[in-house]
Amino acid sequence: MSLEIIKGHLYDYPKYYDLVFGSDWKAEFDFLQDCFKQLAMRKVKRIFEPACGTGRLMYKLADAGFEVAGNDLNTFAVDYCNKRLEKRGHAGSAVVGDMSDFTVEKPFDAAFNMINSFRHLRTEKEAVGHFRCVAEAVAEGGLFILGMHLNPEDAGDDYEAEEEWSARRGNLQVNTRLWSMNYDPKTRIEEIGFEYDVYTPTKQFRIEDTTTFRCYTRKHMDKLIKKCTEWELVETYDFHYDIEDPIKVDENTEDVVYILRKK
Repeated sequence: MSLEIIKGHLYDYPKYYDLVFGSDWKAEFDFLQDCFKQLAMRKVKRIFEPACGTGRLMYKLADAGFEVAGNDLNTFAVDYCNKRLEKRGHAGSAVVGDMSDFTVEKPFDAAFNMINSFRHLRTEKEAVGHFRCVAEAVAEGGLFILGMHLNPEDAGDDYEAEEEWSARRGNLQVNTRLWSMNYDPKTRIEEIGFEYDVYTPTKQFRIEDTTTFRCYTRKHMDKLIKKCTEWELVETYDFHYDIEDPIKVDENTEDVVYILRKK
């Protein structure tokens, strides 16, 4: 029997997306709290996640006693996030919104965006808008924690990257592959292919999608942060999420977590 192939947007399948990208939640969760305690200049009680998706960390933080909110353009993800929050006794506080053009009614103490969602913003104007929207949403002394993948500074148009991993929850398993389909260092646009092989007790199928990321090198990020003067860069880490082991970002560094503090 041939494998069923679904051509669809991966964000329209929040149950599978959440499993695929939620397996490392504990390391990120602990790291966020360490940052709040050690690097913020104010007590962190209220937290905002732009491009929150399924809220895989929002509900964990809510369970820990934080007040959380977020936004995302995908209505399926927002609905999934709010239903999960409400199921656990919290307010459904995610809204449909653009991470580069939003306002909040009351400032938050911290914001975070952990795994490349920022790179969906296609232009410098949108990237600056994002940094400034988050700055308006965060009170003085609060943090913005931004995790992302950088391209090596010497990467040409033959740059290739590929990852494969599996995640399981109960009787559901998803094997994931993503790869760089096309990278143009001049336009800084990279097209990424995704495959989800989904296994349940009764069926197996594959979801195929492509998405586009804007690319950043160390120099690009240094320039962007300097341009957004509302923020000061206080530390950088990698995806080991060890508060005691900051890194120095060089021309070959690929996985970075920037810790920015509102001036």
